[in-house]
Amino acid sequence: MPETNAKAKPGGFSADERAAMKARAAELRAEGKKGVKKADGLQAVLDTIAEMSPDDRALAERVHMTMTTVAPELSPKTWYGMPAYTNADGKVVVAFKNSGKFGMRYSTLEFQDPANLDDGEMWPVGFALTKWSPAVEKKVAALVKSAAS
Repeated sequence: MPETNAKAKPGGFSADERAAMKARAAELRAEGKKGVKKADGLQAVLDTIAEMSPDDRALAERVHMTMTTVAPELSPKTWYGMPAYTNADGKVVVAFKNSGKFGMRYSTLEFQDPANLDDGEMWPVGFALTKWSPAVEKKVAALVKSAAS
């Protein structure tokens, strides 16, 4: 493969990563009814991300990569046209709302009721994302790990 395929665009998936995700979707389809549903959800998320503006797409791709790495037990699907990740009961745990969806100045990572983020009598469930960095990735990974537990 050409070397350029292995390198990601700044903040995005490389051609190899996209090909691997599409291959995994095909594998899931081949697993049967449950696999088909999971594969369709994954493909819908990838298609939704691909339709986003470049800045939103870069954030969504990094969120998706973090979600699938840190919490592989969560299943991707679209929820109100947004990339979302569900628990074994099919309930949305977290969703990514891109800034272009409602003309906002930032994208958000939004945790839903099934997320295990409870901390006393009050805790945050939505986080603004403007740029991806190693520090942001670390925070998102910790939140997702906790939410999925």
